[in-house]
Amino acid sequence: MSSSFPPPTPATTTKSNLFAAVDMGTNSFKLLIVSTDPSSGRFLTLNHIKEPVLLGLDTTTATAKPTISAASIHRAISALLKFQQILHSHRLPSSNYRFVATSAVREASNQTQFLDSAREKLGHPIEILSGIEEASLIYLGVLQFYSVFHSTVLTIDIGGGSTEFTVGFKGKVLFSKSLKLGHVTLTQNFTQITRMREHIQKEIENSGLIKEIKEFKIDVVIGSSGTIKAIEKAVCKGYASNVDEHVGVFEEFYKREWKFSREELKGLVERLCEEEKEMGGRGRREGFFKSRAGFILAGTVLLDDIFERLEIEEMEVSGYALGEGVITEMLGRVFEGFDLNANARWRSVVRLASRFNNKKRMRAAAICAGIAREMFEGLRKWNELHNNGENDSNKVLVRLDEGDLEYLEAACLLHNIGLCTGKKGYHKQSYRVIMNGDHLHGYNHKEVELIALLVRHHRKKFPKSNSLEGSIVEVKQKFRILCIIIRVSTAVQQCLPVDFQNMEFAHSPEGFELVK
Repeated sequence: MSSSFPPPTPATTTKSNLFAAVDMGTNSFKLLIVSTDPSSGRFLTLNHIKEPVLLGLDTTTATAKPTISAASIHRAISALLKFQQILHSHRLPSSNYRFVATSAVREASNQTQFLDSAREKLGHPIEILSGIEEASLIYLGVLQFYSVFHSTVLTIDIGGGSTEFTVGFKGKVLFSKSLKLGHVTLTQNFTQITRMREHIQKEIENSGLIKEIKEFKIDVVIGSSGTIKAIEKAVCKGYASNVDEHVGVFEEFYKREWKFSREELKGLVERLCEEEKEMGGRGRREGFFKSRAGFILAGTVLLDDIFERLEIEEMEVSGYALGEGVITEMLGRVFEGFDLNANARWRSVVRLASRFNNKKRMRAAAICAGIAREMFEGLRKWNELHNNGENDSNKVLVRLDEGDLEYLEAACLLHNIGLCTGKKGYHKQSYRVIMNGDHLHGYNHKEVELIALLVRHHRKKFPKSNSLEGSIVEVKQKFRILCIIIRVSTAVQQCLPVDFQNMEFAHSPEGFELVK
């Protein structure tokens, strides 16, 4: 691993590893801040904030193109200024973040007015992505979540004002198309589902999309965006069968596979359509889908028609999309030789953590990983310094390497996944999830066991010397050192304020200290 680009850490911010993107969508604006290591391919979300700007909600169509209202422009600029303040608090240089706008701004008749107002307030350029650019960036984002680099992938992303389709292989876009079909615009323009379906089918047919996509042998279909993730959650929770209130929290996440079938999607569409006729149906929908409740029916009907027309039987669901793709492209520009397919093992760690953790717990885990890495690197440098003298009583008996750091960071990211069952004994539940299931791809049994045991012993009783049965003495010594680091890191993280940014690990003749 190159020493120029340390592994991702939320605790220490440098120009080389912290990047951000602002996705200015039709329904909401999203700020994404990630820490990444271009040489290893590790990609870790530090902060993900969404503002419901609803650019397309009160647009007027007196002209051939929709016009963004003054109220929407005001909401948009307020959100962008909030995001900019957060970027400044992270001390990101302007070269490390991008503001990108999609269909609502792309299609607006007063696009120039909107951009001028935003630039005046921000002092930073805003890029308007074409539909094809947007689709291509979504594919790059998906590659950071799934190890599908060597597969021919069809990605589908449903936004508020458009839907993007991309066929990709080995990081290259083979085909890309954007259709003006979005859950917000469909909701606004159609009150009858029959009319909505007719419009969707007509747009798909006229686009030539079906014929073009069927020229490829698709290995996997992957969906992204909030709408598709909401559909997957509804399927997982049994929303269509009215059993969601009986599904326990742990059972919900344990059965979640980040995928759903054609029949499951069809069942959800039927249930949502029935609710339109029932008293209390919309109230139940709002309770489950929250802010997305007003648009979920249109988004689900749209996806159902896409499944039918393209004969899709099953869809995988990506936790990453446009924002991650924008950052991935930035990394490719900044770092020569950036590998889109690097470190598939790390992707499986991120997917497992995302499966069981909400945003708040993911952020806590990311901060924990950053503190642990700072301690690890400080201890390793101190060890190398003292190991130069053979009789130095301060030297550590074992050398820590990059593999050890990877196990430590993985354990930090996974240490709190058992909290979905409650706080009591959650470390044991986290251990069982990691050990009981083929979740961590690319790791052998011993490596999985090491990560699981670090998670198991990050709190409560310190591990016994025989925790890693059959391992050599050096591995057991490393394990105890890593265990100490993760225990300190989780304890420190729990005491930190929400706006925590930086921490350094220092050593002196008196010992070690963490400096905030």
